[in-house]
Amino acid sequence: RALAGLKMFPELEELIVDNNQLGNDLRLPRLPRLHTLTLNKNQISFDRVTPALEYLSLLGNQACPNQLVSPDKDEDDYQRYRYFVLHKLPQLKFLDTRKVTKRESMEARERGEFMKVVKPNTCFGKSYIVCLFM
Repeated sequence: RALAGLKMFPELEELIVDNNQLGNDLRLPRLPRLHTLTLNKNQISFDRVTPALEYLSLLGNQACPNQLVSPDKDEDDYQRYRYFVLHKLPQLKFLDTRKVTKRESMEARERGEFMKVVKPNTCFGKSYIVCLFM
């Protein structure tokens, strides 16, 4: 559940850590050559990843609104998530299961910072906001 040992591999280019119960406390060491990161089916609600990434997948995480996992999500929620991620990581060529289109890149540059997916929720009777990519 910890990735600190990866610092021993500065030349690492691809990393797949699906189904590892990784959470928001995930800290990736500096991996300058990392271009592909797959974090599917973990417990991540926001992203702190290297800006050199070209391929990123966050399916099955709270960060990625998906109707297959969360019936209260729809395609619009997913598209807003894509715009926001592409705004934060404009060099991405592929996000989750789809190639990044030129139209998406343009939209992400123009409006992506305003596409943070925010949903009111309750926890132990208190109201709080669950944010994607703090």
